[in-house]
Amino acid sequence: MPHLEHPMPAPISESTTDVELVLRATNGDDVAFESIMRRHNRLLYRTARSILKSDAETEDALQEAYLRIWRALGSFRADAKLSTWLVRIVVNEAVGRLRRHHAPTIPLDAAMNSTDSDTQVWLQDDPDQQPDHVAMRTEIRKVIEARIDLLPDAFRSVFMLRAVEELSVEEVSQALEIPETTVRTRFFRARSLLREGLSRDVDMATSDAFSFDGERCDRIVRAVWVRVAADRESTGD
Repeated sequence: MPHLEHPMPAPISESTTDVELVLRATNGDDVAFESIMRRHNRLLYRTARSILKSDAETEDALQEAYLRIWRALGSFRADAKLSTWLVRIVVNEAVGRLRRHHAPTIPLDAAMNSTDSDTQVWLQDDPDQQPDHVAMRTEIRKVIEARIDLLPDAFRSVFMLRAVEELSVEEVSQALEIPETTVRTRFFRARSLLREGLSRDVDMATSDAFSFDGERCDRIVRAVWVRVAADRESTGD
């Protein structure tokens, strides 16, 4: 198990490694922890959003996950990627919220064979009814976000991490704790479903799906610091 040593204080930049940020954060450097949040905010937001399908619920889940991360940061070990470790915590928080709310899910096999009218309409929509190929990218993004939301739960998380965040098959496998063959299968099925609804538009708009602007990032970071301050006050740290 690699030993994490305290580094000499230095300005934080894009070249500062995740391991260095963890070391500094665990030694009380709040700027380092904020850098961790800002560096991974988009990935973690999109991960939680792929499970919860609600912007407001996702922000709440991410704030709670960051509080858990702040408390557990000292347990991180450099033999794993920080992003993978963070994604696991966020996935656990998001899935836990679904279970607490008893949110309905669509079984994977049933999704493909369903006779439900809404599912069939989604699968069989006339391509002529899709936005024109010359429509503004913002409008196409809204369509693809809605289509991604309709994917079966397990497909949606894999698609978000592979296609939108461009994680490797190995990274997705580690983050979601599923076999690499399962990642490949679910990703292939997810793309097939999306192409049935979106045709050529899917590849053009994927990179913009679930935009994560500076305002949302700032809002999440501010909210996390409020909760961290309250946690410190209650524990006397």
